[in-house]
Amino acid sequence: MLKNFKVIHINKLILAMSLGLSSHTYAENIDLTKITVEEARISTAHKAIPDVAGRLADRVDLFSQQVARADNYTVLTQLVLRHAAALWRDAKTSYIELADYDDRPLYWSRLQMTKALRSSKGFAKLFPNQQQKLLWTFELLSRGQVDVEFDKNADKKILITGFDPFFLDRHIDQSNPSGVVALSLDDIVLSVEGKTAEVEVLIVPVRFADFDQGMIEELLTPYVAGKEIDMVLTVSMGRENFDLERYPALRRSAKAPDNLNIFTGASKDQPLLPKLKSTELKGPEFVEFSLPIDAMQKAAGKYQVNDNRKVSTLEKSYAAQSLAEIVNKVSVSGSGGGYLSNEISYRSILLRNKYNPLLPVGHIHTPRIKSFNQQVLMDIVNQTKNIISQGVAEL
Repeated sequence: MLKNFKVIHINKLILAMSLGLSSHTYAENIDLTKITVEEARISTAHKAIPDVAGRLADRVDLFSQQVARADNYTVLTQLVLRHAAALWRDAKTSYIELADYDDRPLYWSRLQMTKALRSSKGFAKLFPNQQQKLLWTFELLSRGQVDVEFDKNADKKILITGFDPFFLDRHIDQSNPSGVVALSLDDIVLSVEGKTAEVEVLIVPVRFADFDQGMIEELLTPYVAGKEIDMVLTVSMGRENFDLERYPALRRSAKAPDNLNIFTGASKDQPLLPKLKSTELKGPEFVEFSLPIDAMQKAAGKYQVNDNRKVSTLEKSYAAQSLAEIVNKVSVSGSGGGYLSNEISYRSILLRNKYNPLLPVGHIHTPRIKSFNQQVLMDIVNQTKNIISQGVAEL
């Protein structure tokens, strides 16, 4: 059952806003009133998947009408606080009611709302730092930041992250199984071998800039450092089967663009360091997950569940047998690759190593899909649930 919004106190919304404002910086000299590459795809999505792109139109239209009339920062802030969190709730409600395993309405509705915000006259009149703060806060709240409420008195608490759809220039109707997993499992209580575990979720963007500006750290640090949870699972779309990615790497090496069609310039011959705000991300070349792998591999379902140890260094690519043999090599790609799925795993484990060394943390790559396939998504969700349940039994 969805939590009533009344439990999401306004002071928590204000706290989220203040955290975003104080910690977030964008690159200078960017005109934030210009429509982004992601937002420019909206018209194509409306033509290709009108029922999906327009599913949350009531929220989108109300927000658009209200921001068009807003003429100052205070009013725009109130609208962002109200409607960004409400979009997340609306998306969850719609997902549960329709039970169609479709994560895309949330993604496309968010873009329509940020486009409306950028295009408003009141937004154009603001200082750049005020514009930045509004957009950053909208992103965080519409991705579930203030909806993480472990309030069911379960024995264990599990935090899961998923990703937005990506590679949309290939398939405008693309879904992301990790986002579907997140929306499917949010707020549920698993029961296994006499233990109960409550699941809460977040969904993150496929954009290098958001990672560089510390979104993952801002979302996860309160829970990892506060020792409020018993497991963190980052999830993304991967290969043919399920892969539990044992050795995430520090550096980026994938040539693939993000959802803004940004290329980092990284390659296998020249892997690059990500950033954390204004400095390069610091940490060992490789880290190791801490998941109960043997138990998780027993999860029932149609796909294999692999303990993936494959890594690449500047010297070679191979299946590493221990962290010690690779930790001082220059990383090219981790078990999860050289893209943002590897990076969210690396960043989350880095937080774990800093704040909560005994916490089980790791990454699940789901089987991949093209476009949208409800039956395949159902199979993926059910087996992911089994993987997590097997892990809970070992906590």
